Amino acid sequence: MKILICPDSFKDALPADAAAHAIALGIRRIGSDITTIECPLADGGEGSLDALIAATGAERRSAEVHDALGRPTRAAWGWHPVTRTAYVELAEASGLQQLTPNERTALHSTTFGVGELLLAALDAGAERLLLTLGGSATNDGGAGMLAALGARLLDARGLPLPPGGAALADLEWLDLSGLDPRLGGLAVDTAVDVDNPLLGDRGASAVFGPQKGATPADVERLDTALARFADLAAEALGEDHRDLAGAGAAGGMGFAARAFLGAELRPGIELVMAQAGFDALLEEADLVITGEGQLDGQSLAGKTPVGVSRAARRKRVPVVVFAGRLAPGWQAAFDEGVTAAFALADGPMALEEALERCPELLADRAESLARLLLAAPRP
Repeated sequence: MKILICPDSFKDALPADAAAHAIALGIRRIGSDITTIECPLADGGEGSLDALIAATGAERRSAEVHDALGRPTRAAWGWHPVTRTAYVELAEASGLQQLTPNERTALHSTTFGVGELLLAALDAGAERLLLTLGGSATNDGGAGMLAALGARLLDARGLPLPPGGAALADLEWLDLSGLDPRLGGLAVDTAVDVDNPLLGDRGASAVFGPQKGATPADVERLDTALARFADLAAEALGEDHRDLAGAGAAGGMGFAARAFLGAELRPGIELVMAQAGFDALLEEADLVITGEGQLDGQSLAGKTPVGVSRAARRKRVPVVVFAGRLAPGWQAAFDEGVTAAFALADGPMALEEALERCPELLADRAESLARLLLAAPRP
């Protein structure tokens, strides 16, 4: 029997490759003839860069950039010289995890550092870019990225806007003439893990702003500011992308990627699976084990376990999900190809204990599953 092991990361506990290794370790404990194939995945959020580098053999590089609050930081990115492809994870430069709860400010955080990573990729000679969105601390619609790439966002006095989404309410002139000309030769794919539009009740500000420090009043302010940005962008480009599914990803970075970089927005898990050669691995598998920190009703919007199960269902390969928590609505995953799902905890425990014991709990669940498989009658 061959088991394909392809989890996402378990947030705050394990990266995807370590999770895959823990699952494989549990299966190997019983000394059976089960063959394991490890293929760590991601859906566009944190950990996507690691998954892409592992899948493609790309070089890990780094660049001096600015974080979401404008502070100098070092951010990683991936470079595949043979295909001239750059892999950029937004969260490396502008990620929420880099800020303490008291530092989170959706009004003023910026994606400038993401633009700096794109410049590093262009300097390396990139002809293709895979940009992963997720885990952002920002709500600026990608305005900071544009500024780093040479655009000018000016107020009524002709002065550059300060960083952050709130400042876009004062935008009077969007000058794209200074954008780096090398962008014209760059083919961009953007990985998103949500399908929200830019504005409104399901938009970037309303849905994701609160976790970035936005109060209800801030949400209204940011939504109005992003609407102003979208108006001027449509005026400048002759196209309006505010209602595009995924435009609201990463505080509106999906909107900017499509409008200004000509990117195709695709479910992140699909892009990462394609880079990993997932379909070919699936052809050899008798069973798939995937997982992440939480499985719930929102997982259907494009999270790793559901993306994996949809692909496996097409090949009639059963899928087991290991999750740190099975939250309300998780049963909907059965309709998407999941065969069975199991929570990791082996008894009541605090979150801190669950995070610390995650490798052990994954290995234990994997061992139990392997024992069950071997106990089943063979055809």
